[in-house]
Amino acid sequence: MNQPTATRKHTALPKARILIEALPWLTRHHGKTVVVKFGGNAMVDDELKAAFAQDIVFLRHAGLRPVVVHGGGPQISAQLDRHGLVSEFKAGLRVTTDDAMDVVRMVLAGQVQRELVGLLNRHGPLAVGMTGEDAHLMSATKHFAEIDGEQVDIGRVGQITEIDTGAVRALLDDGRIPVVSSIARSADDFDEGGHVYNVNADTAAAALAVALGAETLMVLTDVEGLYADWPHSDEVISKLTASQLEKLLPELASGMVPKMEGCLYAVRHGVTTARVLDGRVPHSILLEIFTDEGIGTMVLPDGTAIEDNDKGARGDEGEDQ
Repeated sequence: MNQPTATRKHTALPKARILIEALPWLTRHHGKTVVVKFGGNAMVDDELKAAFAQDIVFLRHAGLRPVVVHGGGPQISAQLDRHGLVSEFKAGLRVTTDDAMDVVRMVLAGQVQRELVGLLNRHGPLAVGMTGEDAHLMSATKHFAEIDGEQVDIGRVGQITEIDTGAVRALLDDGRIPVVSSIARSADDFDEGGHVYNVNADTAAAALAVALGAETLMVLTDVEGLYADWPHSDEVISKLTASQLEKLLPELASGMVPKMEGCLYAVRHGVTTARVLDGRVPHSILLEIFTDEGIGTMVLPDGTAIEDNDKGARGDEGEDQ
């Protein structure tokens, strides 16, 4: 007569093991700020978007303090095409004319952000959208791309000079999930044109992670991580140090450079780890944070011991700005 009960207990055991495996990671990350850069394929696939929202809400209910920073490369390119405007990239950054900036602003704050906030808020009144313009969150000056040693004008693209985290911290303290669009105000208070700048979302996420004193920066990509010998091998590097990554930057594809530069900047300015994850894998964030094996590539500060087979990395990745 006890057989049905015994069977139910047995079939539930794998779930219990998964929860127990997560326990040390829950303890370690409790109360810590995690900045997640949302991009890549996860932005355009409905199932992946829903899974991403579930992951972020899970982090919040597990006691972490998640902050989401997003770009909108595919959506911006599609909207520019509808307006008859050409999408052009130089040194991995989108060339942003005045007309293109209007589209960027509209798509990021009016489309991508609103959809993401809506997905998160299906699970409760948690997410609050804002742009880098709001409450002077991000201030920037004009950024010039460097191509073959020359400074090239790429329009209304900004380089972050200052971050005021007051509004984001207030939201986090109130139990909310800030969702930040990567647009910055002009750092020049006397800028009569009221310029705003398009800021690469990877760069913005890294700068915000440093300013918040985040424990972790997580960057979603469309590849498994950094490869040991791309394109000759698809072996993914699990870990590497900041210095190892710095040596590899000249070898990386242009679209991957802002992501890895952001990771490098983060770990060299106080962020404990920076992680590059495959956004095509459902629940990749939870797999990385709450399982023993993790996925993707982790960048660590110098001085961290790395096994020999973890050294070196190359990768390729589409642009998300």
